[in-house]
Amino acid sequence: MQTLSAKEAKTHFGQMILKSQREPVRIDKNGKPVAVVMSIEAYDQIEACKAQQLKEQIDRSVKAIEAGDTVDGRMFMKELLADR
Repeated sequence: MQTLSAKEAKTHFGQMILKSQREPVRIDKNGKPVAVVMSIEAYDQIEACKAQQLKEQIDRSVKAIEAGDTVDGRMFMKELLADR
């Protein structure tokens, strides 16, 4: 991943956008990473992956509920807080 300072990104915005079509570009400000510029295709892939993971987690949770694999919320919190 290429890294640009915020000043470089501002000065060479058009070039940065072109570079971001090939690979994400990290933007640093005062030596610290603050942003990543990426193609819309890369962003859409990340969002699709997140949505798929969420769907899989929901499906596992529904199956657990249907199988009666649940815990009492109050007891869970009581046990959790007791471990402190």
